[in-house]
Amino acid sequence: MKRLIVILTLLLAITSIMVAQTKRPLEIEDMFRIKRASDPQVSPDGKWICFVITAVDKEANKMNSDLWLMRSSGGELKRLTTNPGSDANPRWSPNSKTIAFISSKSGDGQIWLIDVDGGEARQFTTLSTGASNPVWSPDGKKLAFVSTVYPEFSDKPFKESDELNQKKENAKAKSKVKARVMTKLLYKHWNAWVDDKRQHIFVQGIDGGEPKDITPGDRDAVPTSSTFSAGDDFAFSPDGKDIAYTATPTENEAWNTNHDIYTVSVSGTNRKQITTNPAADGFPRYSNDGKYIAFRAQRTPGFEADKFELMLYNRATGNIESISEKFDASVGAFQWTDDDGKIYFTSEEKANQQMYSLSLKDRKIIKVVEGGVNGEVTLSKDGKSICFSKHTLSHPAEIFLATSEGKNIKKLTNINDELFSNITINEAESITYTGAAGATIQAWLIKPPNFDAAKKYPLVLLVHGGPQGAWENGWHYRWNEQLWASQGYVILAPNPRGSTGFGQKFVNEITGDWGGKAYEDVMKGVEYVEKLPYIDNNKMAAAGASYGGYFMNWLATQSGKFKTIITHASIYNFFSMYGTTEEVWFDEWEHGGTPWDAPDEYNKFSPHAHAKNLLKYKTPMLIIHNELDYRVPVSEGMQLFTTLQRMGIKSKFLSFPDEGHGVLKPQNSEFWHQTVFEWLADFLKR
Repeated sequence: MKRLIVILTLLLAITSIMVAQTKRPLEIEDMFRIKRASDPQVSPDGKWICFVITAVDKEANKMNSDLWLMRSSGGELKRLTTNPGSDANPRWSPNSKTIAFISSKSGDGQIWLIDVDGGEARQFTTLSTGASNPVWSPDGKKLAFVSTVYPEFSDKPFKESDELNQKKENAKAKSKVKARVMTKLLYKHWNAWVDDKRQHIFVQGIDGGEPKDITPGDRDAVPTSSTFSAGDDFAFSPDGKDIAYTATPTENEAWNTNHDIYTVSVSGTNRKQITTNPAADGFPRYSNDGKYIAFRAQRTPGFEADKFELMLYNRATGNIESISEKFDASVGAFQWTDDDGKIYFTSEEKANQQMYSLSLKDRKIIKVVEGGVNGEVTLSKDGKSICFSKHTLSHPAEIFLATSEGKNIKKLTNINDELFSNITINEAESITYTGAAGATIQAWLIKPPNFDAAKKYPLVLLVHGGPQGAWENGWHYRWNEQLWASQGYVILAPNPRGSTGFGQKFVNEITGDWGGKAYEDVMKGVEYVEKLPYIDNNKMAAAGASYGGYFMNWLATQSGKFKTIITHASIYNFFSMYGTTEEVWFDEWEHGGTPWDAPDEYNKFSPHAHAKNLLKYKTPMLIIHNELDYRVPVSEGMQLFTTLQRMGIKSKFLSFPDEGHGVLKPQNSEFWHQTVFEWLADFLKR
């Protein structure tokens, strides 16, 4: 018997080795094979979950999103839509019979409706300016939504204003003159021109009738900057008579973060401002009994990375109080329980996005779900279960269900399991080390597939953007640490000063000090891993985008430790960056004022001011920048490339004319990855 057990054990071991050997490393093409699950929505009756699956159509160079349906207990998936374009943003009617969603079936995005019991989808909105963000009224008789219109027509009857919007768009399209005339900032944002349009909230009856613009005028009714948005930034009152929304600043939008909460009746009358905080307020949500409006708020004007607190507005007294003041992290999107006893929200903690509940009775905050990036939370109406998406550094997003206490967590979808069953990936290791001024710094260490501790591996340092951001325990499609590791490198991804999820003090300490403590934090991490026996200290590279790209440019002037540096969407010259970016509040906060008020601060850590040091180290650089990047304009990359070429330093400049801050189109993404990995191999594998 013992002999038989030994034989069986050996056979199992051999089988395990053979299975491991048949698996392959993650490859670029896998980024396009992965199906992307998102936006799970539980039906009000608790029976169903509708969510989105996005697939890559690489040949067509686009993404294709469709709605899918499954029982809340899990099981077979049912495809609801088959549009070759995009169907997304599903929202249930209160009676659980109909789903409103955004579709590109008719060209520009419009709201469509589909019945769960069967039948074809039917178009609900036909605005010449499109529609997005559908929100049902509590009685299911109306839908509120957003459309981006020309404000000068917004106070006219709908038919007239819609025709004038269309006429103006047609005239612009037909005109041979493509000139733009700007009279104020913000005239462009991220990767698009604003063209003096405004995002307004409309209300329309389900059974017919014209849409009503309830927020007319020269002001946006939802945040233009994603920094101040947490999703659908407006909500119906429980009686369906009013809508609370987030209004952008009335003036000086490019250097003003003063968003405020307003309420307005569904007829567009009785507009009322309920917040006067000079910093950002947003994402209002009524309690189900109608007594309160909860919202997120920052305390510091002009500081986009200030902590968002959860606030409570008493509709009877007008009193506003913070109910998360002692919670040392920003509150993300949140939702009331049906009995108003708790509020569930997400927040970053130590490179994970956790889920929390806050009791309205004793204000106690409890962690409900942890580990990975947990988000897009929806609660069942009975308050017994939570549906959410979850992804980690080792696996893309799937849909999960748990009890309201965070127990019995169940993975409901397995849309990528078959693909990943053939791929070998090492779990990311969370490490800590001592950074500048004795601070504890967290970082991720990712080893390549089939790692052998007896061998030596090249190291690639990755620095995240923001700088108020983090390398989270989540799956990335633009900067996927596992894909980089699969090229045969050990990856170090640190979270230095400025990183979110480690307390607000840690976030604040990068302001005015971009190349100071944060630089030391990162380099001490490099020193830490250099001592590991499997790291080849003679073959190290570094890469980063946005702030990470800035860091690469600063690194090139401060150290000769790396064989090559890759910089994407990077800041090279703080002075020119200020004059060409769109959200100048960011630069003014980070450098303590305007360039003419604080020139020394703009020079202090600006790579261009230390350009002579580039000659000292002569590190070869790959520069990537995109022509539709209005956050960090392409001129920053051009300046750096010109400098390196003039100095005779090996360099290459890759520019995409049809991309913004990131590279999103599938074929562009493929070319980006191929260029980056070929460049790395030239320096780390030769």
